Amino acid sequence: MNAQSNLLSLDINVLAVLAVSLLMSVSAVVLAAFLWWRLRSTRTAPVVTNDPPNLDQACKLLYEFEKNGRAADDVLVNWSPETLRQLLASELPDAQVIVVSNREPYIHNLVDGKVKLLVPASGLVSALEPVTRTCSGTWIAYGGGSADRLTVDDNDRIQVPPDRPSYMLRRVWLKDEELQGYYYGFANDGLWPLCHIAFTRPIFRASDFEMYEAVNQKFADIVVEEARNERPIVLVQDYHFALLPRMIRQRLPEATIITFWHIPWPNSEVFSICPWREKILDGLLGSSIIGFHIQFHCNNFTESVDRFLESRIEREDPSITYRGSTTLVHPYPISIEWPPVGFKNQPNASECRRQIFEKYGFDEDTRLCAGVERLDYTKGIVDRFMALDQFFQKNPDWLGRLVFLQIAAPSRGTLAAYQQLHRQCLDYVDDFNRRYGNDRYKPIILLDEYHNQEDICRVYRAADICVVSSLHDGMNLVAKEFVATRDDEQGVLILSTFAGASRELLDALIVNPYDPSAVSDALLRGLSMPAEEQRDRMRRMREVVRSNNVYRWAGSMLLDAARLRKRSEAYEATEPAARAETASNVVPLMGKKKGALR
Repeated sequence: MNAQSNLLSLDINVLAVLAVSLLMSVSAVVLAAFLWWRLRSTRTAPVVTNDPPNLDQACKLLYEFEKNGRAADDVLVNWSPETLRQLLASELPDAQVIVVSNREPYIHNLVDGKVKLLVPASGLVSALEPVTRTCSGTWIAYGGGSADRLTVDDNDRIQVPPDRPSYMLRRVWLKDEELQGYYYGFANDGLWPLCHIAFTRPIFRASDFEMYEAVNQKFADIVVEEARNERPIVLVQDYHFALLPRMIRQRLPEATIITFWHIPWPNSEVFSICPWREKILDGLLGSSIIGFHIQFHCNNFTESVDRFLESRIEREDPSITYRGSTTLVHPYPISIEWPPVGFKNQPNASECRRQIFEKYGFDEDTRLCAGVERLDYTKGIVDRFMALDQFFQKNPDWLGRLVFLQIAAPSRGTLAAYQQLHRQCLDYVDDFNRRYGNDRYKPIILLDEYHNQEDICRVYRAADICVVSSLHDGMNLVAKEFVATRDDEQGVLILSTFAGASRELLDALIVNPYDPSAVSDALLRGLSMPAEEQRDRMRRMREVVRSNNVYRWAGSMLLDAARLRKRSEAYEATEPAARAETASNVVPLMGKKKGALR
């Protein structure tokens, strides 16, 4: 009897264990399904309201996004020029917006005795130009065109765009020695390679830094000249002007200075190479707000400040208090105009394909890969050619059927590193085409010349695949431009994991550009991808670019500027005793010796 009882008890225990196991398995399946659904929902773009934007709603939503780590799964405002105008009128009434950059948005050159207008194909220009138009601001930039002096007034100003003037361009004149030391020297022989992991050694010369400092001061003087009051909003652009924010702050202490660093920021160990690291950090911390593309670069900047300057760092609401002033450090992923005005009058994708194929004599069944960038060692141009070499070795049946069209606009040609890269590209392509091509077929077509936006758009729309294989990039707007032009919802984007755009365009084929075998496999996958999958991926990426457009990028920074202004006004309105108590709470910490290495 006891044996039967024990056996029965054992059977019940076994059944209980089986029941629990079954319940756990079902729960795991349900949980896995839920997590998969959540992952898919976060990989797609948020829903965008189609109704006209309400600015109060926009402000509340943006502040809520900030509080929650600047991300949202719910409704986003439909950011547009009108939204930005409403924001300025409501949150920043009567604010003068001044943009400062090295490159100008419109260049006038003398060609055969006639003045010809050139709009540079620049990511910075394509992002900032529509914002400046909307703000009716003033853009201060170096005037390097051969006819630039002929087209300005007595105050070196010109209204632009030429066909529909909406803002003022103030040109700054630089002597050859200034340009050589400030631009080609410290900025592009020093800071550019320092900030990019492309294994090109930065070169630092004291004479270059002295010229860099002098040119930054020249721009600061012109900002003060152009300011109509004591409280302009100054948008300082990029690594050419690391010292400028502090110089402006000394002359216009009430200005709201937003500095956006368009390239990566290195970790503190790499940054320590710079002989003038403290001066660079001090200059940037003259800003009210410092923006980077991604949080990782914000973290690197904060780490550099923590290591080399006496400062107080707040991690939750990221900010740095230094010399009695507080600077916000936030990520603002830059984007492009939506809808892209420069592409609106272009023919459809099939017509663009016909034109490109006719121009270069491609067979009708040819598959086209495209790359579009400046001729720069950070863009991984040779690396993608090496990947194409591996592709043909693995897949010889594609020879004669696949062409890579590479647009590589000349850049910084007086610098030795760029001259070497240009020669390397030419030699590699010549050798490649000899090995894999013939009299009728060239697998790589290298166009080392300038192209206007219309030509580039036709290439985007004609391509089966666009390859963005940057070795290191802040954002890379080529990826977003390619997606924006593909209203046929076809085409495949192969995107480097080291470009900031890979954080947003998750439906691209993300690759490590240093691994030619992986890029080769991505090429094969892209060429084999069904039209339906291309459509699904492209729709999701287009929705991301539409939602996170350049107006949202600018609006986020301007909303933060408005918040800072309101805080400042509230602080000034308090009693002197209360102000003293508040100030005592933001005195920089003095916990370590300035410049000490850990």
